[in-house]
Amino acid sequence: MDAARTAQTYRYERWRALTSGVLEAAGGTFLLLIAVRWFEAGAVSKALVAGSGGFGLMLGPWLVAHVETAGWPVAKAASRLAMFGAAGFIVMAIFPVLPVFVIGSVLTMAMSSAAVPLMTQIYQENYPESQRGKLFSRTFMIRIATAALFSELAGRALTAHFGWFRGLILIFAAAFAFSAFCLSRLPSRALAASGGTHPFRALRFVRDDALFRRTLVMWMIMGFANLMVGPLRIEYLANDQHGIKWNGVALTTAQIALLVGVIPNLARLVMSPVWGWLFDRMNFFVLRIMLNTGFALGMLSFFGGNHFGWLITGAIIYGISNAGGDVAWSLWVTKFAPPERVADYMSVHTFFTGLRGVIAPVVAFQLIAHYSVSAISWLGAIMIFVATLILIPEIKSGRSAKRAAVLTEEVSE
Repeated sequence: MDAARTAQTYRYERWRALTSGVLEAAGGTFLLLIAVRWFEAGAVSKALVAGSGGFGLMLGPWLVAHVETAGWPVAKAASRLAMFGAAGFIVMAIFPVLPVFVIGSVLTMAMSSAAVPLMTQIYQENYPESQRGKLFSRTFMIRIATAALFSELAGRALTAHFGWFRGLILIFAAAFAFSAFCLSRLPSRALAASGGTHPFRALRFVRDDALFRRTLVMWMIMGFANLMVGPLRIEYLANDQHGIKWNGVALTTAQIALLVGVIPNLARLVMSPVWGWLFDRMNFFVLRIMLNTGFALGMLSFFGGNHFGWLITGAIIYGISNAGGDVAWSLWVTKFAPPERVADYMSVHTFFTGLRGVIAPVVAFQLIAHYSVSAISWLGAIMIFVATLILIPEIKSGRSAKRAAVLTEEVSE
């Protein structure tokens, strides 16, 4: 593998990680928080904002097919998506009304998530197999630290004056624009021609690859549970009807950002390099079982009671598990897919992630009208347990996955 390509990719990915942290805070915390507290959005609007990234993930197979047909270098295509995202945030800041905010949230976060299969192909081509998890986790540490710091600062700003959210949206636009620049500097190639013409032709791999199919079934059940319960963290803390208070007073925006953005991201920051190291060496399915267990425990802890200690414990466990989930979700297809078909496999994975990402928040905000958040978290934990049982027979298949060689090369800093 060309060391210069690896070094250039790693250099610009570290810069882009700063913008990714800001955009992660946008999609994971602040867009939904603005919808709840400023616009007092209804269930449908909140579900659309919460599931906004899912729409982009569902576009994965179509986007990969389009980029392949057009013959574009994959980094160029990803850069164009980021520019569209920047434009969308600018429109949202100019027209601060609920319909524009909801549609803008969906479109901007879709532009961010739609690029995921393209980025996985870049990592496959530009990062050596022996260091892929390590290099990815290093850049993700920057992203996580930025998300934590930005969540803290933005939470304090909105606590002081919530009307400043329009300035926050312009910061999101600037982050997208700089991300587009960094992406344009990444070395990349056009995708290898698959010979098909159907825009969703990559879905055939679900039929043809039994291990891939079974793993996707597990991920659908586990991921649906996570994406169903995840948005309820903000609803649980921000909506007064759930009665979450600190010293008898409703939580401030800064306190919500602390529990949803800062604490989980600090836990992710500490654990990300550990999970990256384990990903390069460990049986993937054993790793995934460990992560599933953590997600279930995090759910039950966070929603197990309205005591601040339980909220903090749940936030930490969620952050630790999410650190491993970042690496496993983003890179697992590189262990099982043919190298030239990594983008195709990843696009199928993101398609089903997007499908559950769109549906799960709708289900969550409908369920919460009839059941307690605690009951919904137990439902999520049971679903994760079922998904984990599906994985146990696959442990033997994990032994045949592509494994990292002894580390013999290092990337220049």
